[in-house]
Amino acid sequence: MMAETPEEISRKPEIRKELQRATGEKRSEKVKTGGRDKLWFIVHAIVLAGCVAAYVILGWKLIPLPQSTLGIVERILRGTGLVVIVLAIARATSVYALGRIEDPSTRFTLQRIMHLVVALAIAVIAISIIFVNWYAAVAALGVGSIIIGLAVQTPMKSFIAWIYILVRQPFRVGDRIQIGEATGDVIDVGYLDTTLWEFGGKYISGDHPSGRLIKFPNEKVLDEIIYNYSWPLFPYIWNEIKFYVAFNADLEFIASTMQKITEEELGKEMIARVQTFRDLLARTPVDELEVHERPRVIFRVNENTWLEAIVRYLVPPREAGRVKTRLIKKLLAALNVAPDKVMFPSGANR
Repeated sequence: MMAETPEEISRKPEIRKELQRATGEKRSEKVKTGGRDKLWFIVHAIVLAGCVAAYVILGWKLIPLPQSTLGIVERILRGTGLVVIVLAIARATSVYALGRIEDPSTRFTLQRIMHLVVALAIAVIAISIIFVNWYAAVAALGVGSIIIGLAVQTPMKSFIAWIYILVRQPFRVGDRIQIGEATGDVIDVGYLDTTLWEFGGKYISGDHPSGRLIKFPNEKVLDEIIYNYSWPLFPYIWNEIKFYVAFNADLEFIASTMQKITEEELGKEMIARVQTFRDLLARTPVDELEVHERPRVIFRVNENTWLEAIVRYLVPPREAGRVKTRLIKKLLAALNVAPDKVMFPSGANR
């Protein structure tokens, strides 16, 4: 399989978005309206026209109704017309604005915001129908908001944090993150809380999913450090495997063997892809960032009088456990072929 070129990768929605954020580049794209969307616009127009026609007929008093009933019907028609206008605007926003966003996570979140705004607008319209004038409706809504705000300060803080998550995007749905002691993949970002699919945790080690869900209030993102392992421009983390060897071991043999096995396991495609991401980074303000695409072997003195032979390599976060398991098996098999050169701890010295 051929490695992707910088141009091919830069066309991906999440990559393009990060590049635009880093470099300020923007591209405009045409949006085509589907037949179903056009049908909805027609339906909205027909309903709105019906409300206007009914309102005009009532104004001309072509239908004899008591004054009290006439006032109620007129308010209902005005409210219905306003609701139709709000829904039409929401539909147009969804098609012509949100429809241009290629990233599904961002589009899903913005759709939620739009639904919330539409619900609030319809609520205001409904209150205006109940009350005689807009002043009473706005006053009732304002007083109610103050009472609710004082009663639910913590949920309000979480809602504000949700807006922060949307704007600053410390993480998105699908990202692998750590916040506080919680680690997992983000599966939902709600108005008040965030849900993670935990990996590792109390009952299991490594990067395997534990099967547990973690929910935390959104306000936590305002007070905690967030570690995100899913940056689109560089979707890898450094991982390492270490072995103990003797001071008089053949370090050149160990280093060359460990590097060769690791490169064979990771494959040339990944090495070439990291080179591609390095080229992409060159287009951002972090172009001087040193990114090694090949495994590195280092040696370090350990307190137990042995040397640590360490191989470091890049791996996608979700594959870290599986790759490490395969590498350990292959590294041990290759190094044990020449025990006199490696000199692993043995016997009483183990």
